[in-house]
Amino acid sequence: MAVDTSSQSAVKAAGDDARGRHRGTGTPGGKVRRSLSTHWYAWAMVAPVVIVIGVIIGYPLVRGIYLSLTDANERNVARSIGVNEIPATYEFVGLDNYVEALTGGQFFSTLGWTLVWTVCCVSVTFGLGLGLANILNRKIAGRSFYRMMLILPWAVPGFVSVFAWRFLYDERRGMLNQILAGGGIDAVPWLNDPTWAKFSVIAVNVWLGVPFMMVALLGGLQSIPGELYEAAEMDGANAWQRFRNITLPGLRSVSTTVILLSTIWTFNMFPVIFLLTRGGPGEATQILVTQAYKFSFEISPRDFAQSSTWGVLILILLMGFAAIYRRVLRKQGEVW
Repeated sequence: MAVDTSSQSAVKAAGDDARGRHRGTGTPGGKVRRSLSTHWYAWAMVAPVVIVIGVIIGYPLVRGIYLSLTDANERNVARSIGVNEIPATYEFVGLDNYVEALTGGQFFSTLGWTLVWTVCCVSVTFGLGLGLANILNRKIAGRSFYRMMLILPWAVPGFVSVFAWRFLYDERRGMLNQILAGGGIDAVPWLNDPTWAKFSVIAVNVWLGVPFMMVALLGGLQSIPGELYEAAEMDGANAWQRFRNITLPGLRSVSTTVILLSTIWTFNMFPVIFLLTRGGPGEATQILVTQAYKFSFEISPRDFAQSSTWGVLILILLMGFAAIYRRVLRKQGEVW
């Protein structure tokens, strides 16, 4: 007698599914319970970190997104005056703040300079870091001393470095202008002219960022097998060919990571801009993050809703950049 194999398979699959549900493994809830019972120790070790991150990052993020959907400002938030408690009176306005930010000219003009600032800083920092890493990867006299001195800007607190540069840039008493005066050159308004101010903040940020880039790329260079260079040299490859065909491919994984990190850090580099120029002269050096700060702490009345809106837009831009960056790397065969 003929046997209907398709019916038997269906019955068997239904039985297996029933047994899976009975054991608690056929549903997502059952899988979670099984994972908790099997790896409870790992979950216990991770839980404190997850809770702390949720409190420190998760709550402010959710709160910021909520405020961006309201008209909250200094005059309608909950506050205390003496013993009197004044309740919040701000209202939900939906996406009005986003429409205002994206249809006004201020956001996009600030975004334009922020992109120029980020691209210039990251590209120059990467180029200098790669050059210094190549030099320090060779056997030269005093290599350890040079490494220590080049890492020094990274070890010094950022605000200390920025204040030191601010003294150097002083138009009347700064060392840079005194050196220029010694050569018969007029003083340069480093922080008082829009063009020179942009050049100045980029120079300071590059000075702060080169040590990290150099150390990361130097580690990548030291992981490239020396036999590859020896074989290429025996084949008659010159220095440029060895650099292009061995060094750059060997640094690809390290380079992609440090470029991404440097881009995110530079895009949100608040201390350099705020402590050096406070976004001036005028609004010449204002980047998105310093403008968001200005909304909350400098203008009157302080606009918490608009500040939160800019913060959310910054987050969206960086998440979009990271997603596109990852997609491009995957197309090139990089796993990231």
